Amino acid sequence: MTLHLQTKTFLELLASRGEPALETMTPVEAREMTLRYYIPSDYEIFSRRDVDAGGVPARLYLPSAERNLGLCIFIHGGGWVFHTLDDYDDVCRRLAMQSGQAVLSIDYRLAPEFPFPTPLEDCITAARWARHNAASLGCDASRMVICGDSAGGNLATLVAQHSGVEFKMQLLVYPAVDARCVTESYRKNGEGFLLTAAAMDWFFGHYLSGASSLTSTAEDPFVSPLLASDAVLAKMPPTLVITAEYDPLCDEGEQYAQKLTSLGVPTSCVRYHGQIHAFLRYGRFLDDGYLAIAQLADAIRRSCAR
Repeated sequence: MTLHLQTKTFLELLASRGEPALETMTPVEAREMTLRYYIPSDYEIFSRRDVDAGGVPARLYLPSAERNLGLCIFIHGGGWVFHTLDDYDDVCRRLAMQSGQAVLSIDYRLAPEFPFPTPLEDCITAARWARHNAASLGCDASRMVICGDSAGGNLATLVAQHSGVEFKMQLLVYPAVDARCVTESYRKNGEGFLLTAAAMDWFFGHYLSGASSLTSTAEDPFVSPLLASDAVLAKMPPTLVITAEYDPLCDEGEQYAQKLTSLGVPTSCVRYHGQIHAFLRYGRFLDDGYLAIAQLADAIRRSCAR
């Protein structure tokens, strides 16, 4: 399929801004660049408040005053280097209101100041805290799901693998699950579609830059969850994987879904044809962004049903 017309126009608009290539920026410059594109959300939410999730900052979104809601742990993308709770505020508002369940968005620390494994450790800490403190949040610890996009998808599925928290479902949007970066979609989509192969190299370079990361490689299953053992992957909860056709990460996300399916994990994989990486965040410009949020919200509602 050809590039979606809305997406083609969107990419042309971004190109007209003349931003330098991500891989030529410092992390601080990249964060400043993302701030220039921040648009506050005006989507109605019943309640939103910041909480301390066991020492990890987080933001709780509630769709109603109802007690014993299901709880979605949400982990944002940004290559482990940038993006904040505010950048995903609109996504989380919509997920909460459309699913009718609570959403807890995790503000994990970022590389290179806090490289691997710190972001993962923060997310595991927050998920375990949420399980133990669900009642104080107005939620039911037996009805938790986890969701993340891109680097957040990487962290989300690793939390599902290693936290000991039982999730009803994991929802992974164009997840980064194979740091070897050798799939066909890297070759086909590595330039010209927002996220580039060079940018992914930049992201992994910063994520694996710390002293604690010196022994970590692309083959480490705590970096590349696709490479986890069959025994680990077979214990995954039911899974939804969403991919984008014009995304370097397309193939690895679909390979992850296929591997889970082969191990008996109930898994659905949906490719958004004509779309690019990060389209979930751009619903104001790309209809498929809001469509994907609605799909995720429906999956959250169904999996958290009593």
